[in-house]
Amino acid sequence: AAQGKDVALMGGGLLSSALAADLVDEVILHQVPVLLGGGRPFFHELPRHVDLRLLQTIPAPGVTHLHYEVVRRPSTPAS
Repeated sequence: AAQGKDVALMGGGLLSSALAADLVDEVILHQVPVLLGGGRPFFHELPRHVDLRLLQTIPAPGVTHLHYEVVRRPSTPAS
């Protein structure tokens, strides 16, 4: 549907669904150093482990920007 164009997703539920469907190539997180004692998790439960490879870290006042590549494992042929 995107015809080769970049698509940005915001929100843990939508991103979790896209990760589960293997539709995500990169993840960019903006980490703010605040610890909360409760609340909703950003990512919903995923059906499998998702490997990420750090591409870039950009520290800035009050935030750290983290850019990851989703690492795809080669699929094993069915017997």
